[in-house]
Order: sequence, then C-alpha cells, then structure tokens
Amino acid sequence: MSDTLSINIKIDNRIYPLVVSRKDEARYREAAKKLNEVLSAFKSNYPDKDIQDIFAMAAFQFVYASMVVRENAGNASLTGEIKDIMDDIDDFLAAR
Repeated sequence: MSDTLSINIKIDNRIYPLVVSRKDEARYREAAKKLNEVLSAFKSNYPDKDIQDIFAMAAFQFVYASMVVRENAGNASLTGEIKDIMDDIDDFLAAR
C-alpha cells in the first residue's frame, strides 16, 4: 500500500487535487474545513469586499497565528513539526 493518497480539497467551492501522505489526510481535510469557515466568516462580516480581499484577510490571519505559535512554541519536537509544516507550505506556494 502506498504512503500517499490522491484527494480533492474543496476551498470556496473550487476543487483542488492534492497528493498527500495517508497519515496527514485528516489534517489536510481539517485545514480546508477551517479555511472555508474563516472565508465564510469574512464574507459575512465584509460583504462589500471582493474574493481576493477575503482570501488576503484569511491568509493574513493564518500567517499571524502561525507566527504567534512559532514564538510561543517551547517544545522542540512541536517546533520541528511546525517548521516541517511551514516548509511544506512554503514549498507548495513556491510551486505555484
């Protein structure tokens, strides 16, 4: 059995195919769910903003939260795991 899995993630009613580690599938799906919740909240709170502004505000919120977590992480293994996730995000964004 392969360690990777092809999944489709739905973000703001658009489908994004991903190949992910089987052990990380639930985390990817939960991340998409959380992003959709944040997008929905921003759309409700700022109905006059276009979708690009909504995505920018959501991205800013997540980056800010990530920075706070990095600053407060005291556990070396947790810090390493967060760094790995952030590296994965950086790699993903660089590929776009």
